[in-house]
Amino acid sequence: MSTLSRPDGPLPGDRATGRARLPDGIRPYLEPAPLAALFLGMSSGFPFAMVGATLASRLAEDGIDKKSVTAFALVFLAYNLKFLWAWAIEGIRLPLLRRLGQRVSWMLVAGVLVIAAVVNLGLVDPAADLGATVVAALLLGFAGATFDIVIDAYRIELLEPRQLGVGAGMSQYGWRIGASAAGGLALVLAQNYGWAVAYIACAAFALPAMVAALVMGEPTRHREIARRPGLGALGQAIVGPFLEFFRRQGAWLVLLFVLVHKIGDTLANLTFRLLFNDLGYSKTEIAIYDVGVGFWALLAGVFVGGVLFARLGLKRSVLLSLVLMGVSNLAFAGLAAAGHSNLAMAGAIGFENFASGIGGVTVVAYFSALTDLRFTAAQYALISAAASIAGRLMTGTTAGAMIEAFGYVPFYLLTTVLALPGIVLFWLMMRAGLIDRSIGDAGTVGEGDARAA
Repeated sequence: MSTLSRPDGPLPGDRATGRARLPDGIRPYLEPAPLAALFLGMSSGFPFAMVGATLASRLAEDGIDKKSVTAFALVFLAYNLKFLWAWAIEGIRLPLLRRLGQRVSWMLVAGVLVIAAVVNLGLVDPAADLGATVVAALLLGFAGATFDIVIDAYRIELLEPRQLGVGAGMSQYGWRIGASAAGGLALVLAQNYGWAVAYIACAAFALPAMVAALVMGEPTRHREIARRPGLGALGQAIVGPFLEFFRRQGAWLVLLFVLVHKIGDTLANLTFRLLFNDLGYSKTEIAIYDVGVGFWALLAGVFVGGVLFARLGLKRSVLLSLVLMGVSNLAFAGLAAAGHSNLAMAGAIGFENFASGIGGVTVVAYFSALTDLRFTAAQYALISAAASIAGRLMTGTTAGAMIEAFGYVPFYLLTTVLALPGIVLFWLMMRAGLIDRSIGDAGTVGEGDARAA
């Protein structure tokens, strides 16, 4: 799409900074806004790791049964329900901090909440009080989801339309750096000093987004909701995002695609640590292959995703990434069949992260462009929440039982089949022209246009 493409020629300020001497493919990644997206992604990814893979390893180590471990995936429903309170990020002005701007003030408050929640989860003992662990995990889920609302809105509004693809890639780099580094650090520290120290140390991963917001300031593209007296302003903040989105042509089909496109990937992803534990991998092996190999494969995938986005355009690159993400689940069926094999683990993790890196650029760029700049936080919260809700519900309620009933190989084959509806639906939307017509002004309005508005 032309609104998401990089214009020809050097970007403003390139010659002054020396970026003009860099290859064209590298230069856009070194602009301030995409660099900020890297740090935003780091802070966005680490709460997910603290509640997801890291907590799963911790619970499995304490002898908690598989059904209870996978049930903790329901904590991520906070991320799926975050659109219910995302309106507060748009409509409520925080006292004392409001001079910093709507987005920056909320970034600082949400970051502090995440730090407190991570430390709290680290101090509970699952073996002694599983109920307290559930409460602590829920609190972190709520805090992390709120942090995500602010981070996503800030990222979209900070980036120009031409930067949405690059910014999505940098955000994915940051997300995996944050999730992988926090997950790997937690495993290493837990091995030597215990889980409490591991969680307290990892709480520092909330700081990159907070610092980036303070350095970059309030986004120029941020558009305030028109103020209305009394309850009118509150009603506009709550209802306005939904009314604007569903007035678009094909909005219900777009939402259906968002709901189903990632079912198989989400269902599989949150069970990987259970597979590794049952195959007898040590914490060190998991850190090397899951975290290490996965990280570098992700970097390669994001780079390739950027190339595909530029060469194939939005629609074809998204379709290709959907196919790759679905097929990647087959690699874990192969790992489960092979047993404890470091080579098979490296291959499965590498392919999955490579495919996810490509999808992280193309799909996230599309979802970012869907938003209206008046309601960025609320609309992206709805989109990102819907993107994985079906998979999370299935993971928390059935994944552990299915694995125990018929084993890992049939389970991962099933997750591959569940990727097909999203692929077919996106192809049909392409044929009907709905992809182009679904874009919001976040994909069309630049910084100069926002100032004029």
